[in-house]
Amino acid sequence: MAADSEQRFVQQLKKGVLEMLVLQLLTHQPCHGYELIVRLRDAGSGLLDLKEGTLYPILYRLEEEGAISSAWSSPEPGIRPGKVPRRIYTVTPRGTALLEQETELWHTFTACVDQALERDQP
Repeated sequence: MAADSEQRFVQQLKKGVLEMLVLQLLTHQPCHGYELIVRLRDAGSGLLDLKEGTLYPILYRLEEEGAISSAWSSPEPGIRPGKVPRRIYTVTPRGTALLEQETELWHTFTACVDQALERDQP
């Protein structure tokens, strides 16, 4: 597969699963946006390397839908003075239900794709 074609394919795959992956990560631990970017990159061995302009619209949409909530962090005592507060995102019960639904759909979809690919093998 040519590099441009491969990159387009990966981009399309990412668009379909980023919301689910963000919810999954937030289920394990509330965190701020940049931390999510790092955790996605680490979890995806570089394939899930995102820019802020990709992640933040997902976070805003999930928050608007009630799947996540956010609150500004307050600087902890003893931490360097002037530390900037960060917006910490947390999954809500609605987000947990959405994650379960999306995960089930993902497994069904990937099973169908796997079956179709195996069927077409010589």
